[in-house]
Amino acid sequence: MGCAQTGFDSRQPDKIMTDIQKNKIVELAKGLIGKPYKYGAKPEEAPDFFDCSSFIQYIFKEAGIELPRSTILQAEKGEAVELKDIQPGDLLFLHGTQGFYNRNFPQGIGHVILHIGGGRTIHAASRRVQENPVVIEEGAVEENDLQTIIQKAGPLVTVKRN
Repeated sequence: MGCAQTGFDSRQPDKIMTDIQKNKIVELAKGLIGKPYKYGAKPEEAPDFFDCSSFIQYIFKEAGIELPRSTILQAEKGEAVELKDIQPGDLLFLHGTQGFYNRNFPQGIGHVILHIGGGRTIHAASRRVQENPVVIEEGAVEENDLQTIIQKAGPLVTVKRN
């Protein structure tokens, strides 16, 4: 599982979301289950196509929270929390099949998932079916068990609360 990476000015201050925003994000995510995955999906292609980071960016924006476009820059936002303290609306960042690296995350981050409560997650999932001459991935927004997706797309790098 991988996500396209694009630039973003990540210097805006972090704010913790309200319970109303958390509920809206979870409900929006549930309503998008089954939407097709597209590697490198652009914001203007939503809500028709998503990759993992554009999915997260879209649902948060619809709830009034601006996030960067790429997984690694999204991981720089918010407050770090322990996995044992996870709440609905928290984001889990995983290495995935290929990580993107920076000084804050030298271990690499390549995938982001939304925790919706009850040990469940929603994310734009994919599997790579071609590398060359162009990357082709197929998949969709889907709901999964938290531990299963960590095992499949991990290792877990960080958990963030926006």
